[in-house]
Amino acid sequence: MAQQNHIRFLLNDTEITVEGAKATLTLLDYLRLERRLTGTKEGCAEGDCGACTVLVGRLANGVLRYETVNACIRFLASLNGCHIVTIEHLRGEGGALHPVQQAMVDFHGSQCGFCTPGIVMSLYALWMENSDPSVGQVETALQGNLCRCTGYEPIIKAALAVGAYGSPARDALSVERETIAATLNGMQATGRIVAGPQDDMAILPVDAADLAAVLGEYPEATIVAGATDVGLWVTKFLKPISPVVFINHLEELKTIDLSADMLSIGAGVTYSEAENVIREALPHLSEYWDRIAGWQVRNMGTIGGNIANGSPIGDTPPVLISLGARITLQSMEGAREVPLEAYFIDYGKQDRKAGEFVSAIHIPRPKANQIDAAYKISKRRDEDISAVAVGISVTVDAAQITGARIAYGGMAATPKRAAKAEDALVGAAWSAAAFDAAARALAEDFAPLSDWRASAEYRLLVAGNLLRRFHLEHDAAHEGPARLAAV
Repeated sequence: MAQQNHIRFLLNDTEITVEGAKATLTLLDYLRLERRLTGTKEGCAEGDCGACTVLVGRLANGVLRYETVNACIRFLASLNGCHIVTIEHLRGEGGALHPVQQAMVDFHGSQCGFCTPGIVMSLYALWMENSDPSVGQVETALQGNLCRCTGYEPIIKAALAVGAYGSPARDALSVERETIAATLNGMQATGRIVAGPQDDMAILPVDAADLAAVLGEYPEATIVAGATDVGLWVTKFLKPISPVVFINHLEELKTIDLSADMLSIGAGVTYSEAENVIREALPHLSEYWDRIAGWQVRNMGTIGGNIANGSPIGDTPPVLISLGARITLQSMEGAREVPLEAYFIDYGKQDRKAGEFVSAIHIPRPKANQIDAAYKISKRRDEDISAVAVGISVTVDAAQITGARIAYGGMAATPKRAAKAEDALVGAAWSAAAFDAAARALAEDFAPLSDWRASAEYRLLVAGNLLRRFHLEHDAAHEGPARLAAV
């Protein structure tokens, strides 16, 4: 198989080739230090504040799609065959300001100005997708951009007005789309990419079979999809992670298959890519999905990565465990399928053998008599890590609870089912008393820790109250038994 030691990409309107790109070189450092494109700012260096927001265009099944990303935690080596767009590339007609920039000026959307370039890039991406957004859509687009001057009102007004300043159809990224797509298509690797020195090596396998082969050669490698977590290992903890195997470009890991009874999602599917099918197949997760990080992180982070990472406070494992999800683990030796709950063994320990990677997640669709919910408690409502997260799935027949699957995050060393609470519900009549008993049983299921996100006492209290909330929200104004008997 042909192998290359360089990556190629388009930076604004310039074709770039980087020889020997180090695995841990971030896009932000490359832009600011090597290209002197200093409009992209470093704020938090952890993908939280959005000051470093840029657009990345990539080909997906031949279609060019642009997304906002956090340059501070996106590694340059992962961007082979992509189009990187920074604020310096924005321009209006005849040398004027870009419509988004002009709206920000006219509506006084910039205060200290430090976060402004990142905000402009997020609003640029929104305008390209929707030139007449609602307030809610603007707020969603800005979830990942923190304005320390608290000046969101004029920013939102500017976003709502951009459509009057110009049409996305006349923007350079629209006018030149076919040419850009052709350029990117010519940059796609035809073989494995291995770049960087031995202690900072980046490997981009050519396909899923090559990924298995790479992991057979380097079983200790760090697998990176969106880098929304691994990026912090580098920027905050200076952790050595070489060799790094980047997989965000592998189309075989981006499949979505929806049938009458099952939703199967490739491990490389991002939160944003899964959004529409989640709303269709698992509508109870719609609001929960919107609260997973901010727009930039949802564009980068993958469901498979959230699972494979094994964090006890990951957003997706509790809700997927409650639905009875299973995962496929793949290696050179073949594939095996395990229940998601069995994948998590202990803190930092998962049932993933050397050379294996998570390739797909399989989620049963809810049955007619199944009631599901997902809740997340965090210090900040949007773009924050969970203190407690829970997925609840209860089956009810003739006003009696016949099945229960309840899984929590943030309550133990791993995402974990609440077995005693489930036992308290199964066989009981649908009632407040049953859910009170389940809430009390949580003390037998968990002994949570105290940390800066929440105390152990708070976690146990809120975990029980979320069960009571589930009952109240689904009790149809306290007529639950009569309604559920007719299900």
